[in-house]
Amino acid sequence: MFFSFKKKHSLVQSGILKGMTDIHSHILPGVDDGSPDKATSLELLQFLEELGITSVWFTPHVMSDMKQNTNTYLKERFEAFRTSYKGPIQLHQAGEYMMDAQFTTKLPAEVLSLGENHLLVETSYMLPPVGMKDILAAVRKNYFPVIAHPERYTYMTMDNYRNLYRTDGYNLQLNLMSLSGYYSPGARHAAEALLAAGMYTYVGTDLHHLERYAPMLQSMKLTSAQLDALSVLIANNEQI
Repeated sequence: MFFSFKKKHSLVQSGILKGMTDIHSHILPGVDDGSPDKATSLELLQFLEELGITSVWFTPHVMSDMKQNTNTYLKERFEAFRTSYKGPIQLHQAGEYMMDAQFTTKLPAEVLSLGENHLLVETSYMLPPVGMKDILAAVRKNYFPVIAHPERYTYMTMDNYRNLYRTDGYNLQLNLMSLSGYYSPGARHAAEALLAAGMYTYVGTDLHHLERYAPMLQSMKLTSAQLDALSVLIANNEQI
C-alpha cells in the first residue's frame, strides 16, 4: 500500500487497520492493569470493532507479583468472558511475560504463547533483567521471542536495538500509540527511528483504557513512509 509523500495522513482514515490482527492487548477483565470488568472489556472491543480490527490476542501481564495469573486461571477467565462477547472479532488467549527472576521456571509448558511458537516478553522500563541474553536464549529453545514495546525501554540505545534485531535475530513489537507520543516524547522518537530502520517485525495496540487512547488514536497522523512501514507489520501479524 502506498501513500503520497507530500503530506501526513490520518492513520484511521488510511484504512490500514481494517482487517488487522492485534497481537498485544489488556482487555481480559480483572486480571491486570488493563480492563477492570466485563463492561469495560466490551467497550474496548467495540472500539476495536469500529477501527476494523478483526482478531485480537488477549495478553495479560504475567510476572512474579501477579501469582494468580497462572495458565489455568487465565484460561478460565478467558473462556468465561468469551461466552459473553457476541461481536465479530475473533478472540485468542496468550500472555505478556515479564522477564523477571521467576520467568524461566515457567518455560516451556507454563506459558501461553502467541499462536504455536511465539512468546510475548517484556522488561522493566528502567533496567534490563539480570542475564537478559541468557533468558532470551532460554525462550528461543521452544519459542520465537517477541520483545514488546522496546521503544519504551529508557535504558536501550540504538546499538541495543540493532543487537537484538539484527545480530541476535529477535522480533521487536511496536506499540502503535508510541508513534503519537502517547507514552513519552522519548518513546515516540525511538519508535520513529526503529520503524524507519526497519527493525520492527510486529505491531500491537497494547490497549488498556480508552480515556486518552481513543482521541489520540483518532487524531494521529503519520507520514506516508510510516504508513507503508506499518502496513508491513500488520501483514506480519497475520503470520502468528
